Amino acid sequence: MRRTALALFSAIALGGAAAPPGPQTCRPDGDLDYICGPERPEDLLAIPGTKWIVASGFAPGAGLKLVDAPARTYEKWYKASASQIAWDKKHFPNCPAPLDASLFNARGLSLRRIAADTWQLLVVNHGGRESVEAFKIVTGPRKPGLTWIGCQPLPADQVGNATASFEDGTILVTVLTRPGTTIGDFMLGRKTGAVWQWRRGERDFVEMEGTQLPGNNGLEVDPDGNRFYVVGFGLHGVAIYDRRNTVRPLEVIAAPDFMPDNIHWSEGELILAGMRLDEPACSGLRKVNEGKADPMLCHRGWVVGRLDLAAHRIATVAYGTPQAGFNGLSSATGWNGQLWLGSYQSDRIAIVRRADPTPP
Repeated sequence: MRRTALALFSAIALGGAAAPPGPQTCRPDGDLDYICGPERPEDLLAIPGTKWIVASGFAPGAGLKLVDAPARTYEKWYKASASQIAWDKKHFPNCPAPLDASLFNARGLSLRRIAADTWQLLVVNHGGRESVEAFKIVTGPRKPGLTWIGCQPLPADQVGNATASFEDGTILVTVLTRPGTTIGDFMLGRKTGAVWQWRRGERDFVEMEGTQLPGNNGLEVDPDGNRFYVVGFGLHGVAIYDRRNTVRPLEVIAAPDFMPDNIHWSEGELILAGMRLDEPACSGLRKVNEGKADPMLCHRGWVVGRLDLAAHRIATVAYGTPQAGFNGLSSATGWNGQLWLGSYQSDRIAIVRRADPTPP
């Protein structure tokens, strides 16, 4: 974001008037404007230097959406047309077949520049197979082009959540709950997941020693390739690892009263987003009854934070009270001084219009 959290907060607080309802726009709430229609946009990423945002769709067939940020419109992006498939079997020899758009259930996203105006997009997929799907994006003066280039399946019985990659082609993926564990387990602080790694030339993902956390969720890597960041959903914080030695985290940084989900670099800063932890409107903390976790259908306040590595803390960037039209905040990305929010529950993307003057 190339600015302080306070500057971004001010830009949000002074944001423009609400967008009027339209064919693809929902009526705004007190804090948020909406683009309605994208089904469960669990993760969002702005393509740097462009007007475009990529949104996942965490439901069968929801796939990927390409969002025109200034117009506040979107379209289904991957349709599996012949022009969108160019399988790179050299780099992805373990992939069984091209991705079926009708089954594509997209979750976590990761974007890496690989050449001028060219990007690699990785997507965690649950549709038809548990896998990390790889795409190439080419940007330019017109609408970006999207091409599916391959996939790497996850090991049997493992379900991915978030993904990231290093410059050498190594792919990481988080698993929230391994077989035999539950959401209730990680809410009680038990280790349920891990980070898995796949290197080019290898057959399978391999579990990384020492990366087992209560609910391994969001994932990101440093630009220099030395460290990576893992959200422990049950920890309500971020574990930082040295890529060369993962036996134990270098540090674990707790979040201030919210439950971080995804974590991404956005305009030069590490941004996290999630629902408020202790929400009075939902009787406080999330409950675990008889081993089952509350599904959090009650609308909680939302929080966006910035991982401040120098101060060893997560600073609050923006927050809001429960909104009638939006729940399940899971990701945030910055675009042109605005914060865009994704949700694993809602049928819309949210844009922060203003922030409350006092913390919730």
